Amino acid sequence: MSVALLIFVATVVASLLALYTGRPATDTESRSGGGRRRASLLERCLFRPYWLVRARQYDTLVTSGFVHGDLFHLLFNMMTFWFFAFPLEARIGEAAFAVLYFVGLVVSDVGTYFKHRHDPHYASLGASGAISAVLFAHIVYFPDNSILILPIPVPIPAPVFAVLYLFFTWYSARQQRGRINHDAHLGGAVFGLLFVLLTDPAAYGGLLRTISG
Repeated sequence: MSVALLIFVATVVASLLALYTGRPATDTESRSGGGRRRASLLERCLFRPYWLVRARQYDTLVTSGFVHGDLFHLLFNMMTFWFFAFPLEARIGEAAFAVLYFVGLVVSDVGTYFKHRHDPHYASLGASGAISAVLFAHIVYFPDNSILILPIPVPIPAPVFAVLYLFFTWYSARQQRGRINHDAHLGGAVFGLLFVLLTDPAAYGGLLRTISG
């Protein structure tokens, strides 16, 4: 069984268990490391920058990537993962894919930590940061592909999508609006590009040829 498939199954199962089992934690439990045993699975897995060091919740850097806030969040992330993770894993191998995904998951939270480390009420969850790393590594290896984003009816060339995505996430992160963690998206995307640059710089040759026409 591939690493990508294990991640996919584990994320779906953990997310469904977190969404439909246990009870919500009380406000006191949510804010205190001492309430971890009584908190629901979803609450316990949340990445809370304020409590990361204070309550030693270091494991949430990883566990937060395996739970999602609702079914739409889960479905969107898993669809993206399904289309891009498996071809990438076949190209770079299981070991490299595992490093890309899990290191990307942790690195994508760095910006979130520094921005919200003084806010005891902020929490984040979802695999979006790691999936952004996978998506951008995939773009480097498969630059001739096009990406379809609903509701836009026209496929977007992968390099064009990469530029637009980076600009959008950077701008959205500066605005700090809505519930989406754009910092994680941006951090994951940049890590995906750096990962390929460090592990297989020759892969950028194909991307440059595609850009140059």
